[in-house]
Amino acid sequence: MTDNLSTIELVLIGALVIAVLFWFSRGLGNLFQESREAPKDWVGLLLPLAAVVAFVLFMMMMVSR
Repeated sequence: MTDNLSTIELVLIGALVIAVLFWFSRGLGNLFQESREAPKDWVGLLLPLAAVVAFVLFMMMMVSR
């Protein structure tokens, strides 16, 4: 892919990536800070995950018959 791009294009793409990283860095820092302070809700994660696993196992059992 990079064989078709000139040097100036590669430099501009790199500068754009760095600019986007700096632009999002403050928001990501705030996001991680709020995540640390949020109450933990493991039941809200594990219950749907268990339901999906049970459904997949049920489908596998139905196909194997």
